Amino acid sequence: MLTALDHIQLAAPAGSEDLLRAFYIDALGMKEVPKPPVLATRGGCWFTAADGRVQLHLGIEEPFRPSAKAHPGLRVTGIDAFAAWLASHGAQVVWDDNLPGYRRFYSQDPVGNRLEFLEPKP
Repeated sequence: MLTALDHIQLAAPAGSEDLLRAFYIDALGMKEVPKPPVLATRGGCWFTAADGRVQLHLGIEEPFRPSAKAHPGLRVTGIDAFAAWLASHGAQVVWDDNLPGYRRFYSQDPVGNRLEFLEPKP
């Protein structure tokens, strides 16, 4: 029986860890989670939301190809302010009103992975 989603892993190119940290920590407000030593040798980064309920893992993949269609859907509160915050950090914000009951937009991390941010309509 499934009880929760533990984490989502996205791919990243070798040597992109500093770019990823700048985006996921500074722009998304996440914290970096230390990888277990045996996995740290593979490169990449793990991040979590402040409350620990959302985890994203970025693993090194060569050859790298960003995920242009597949993506995590990340729930947010205050979506307008969040979109403005991301844009102020240089991230593209593309609004999409095709999901009934939600406000949402798409963006990309600095290596080109697609990210969806959504908030239920009141």
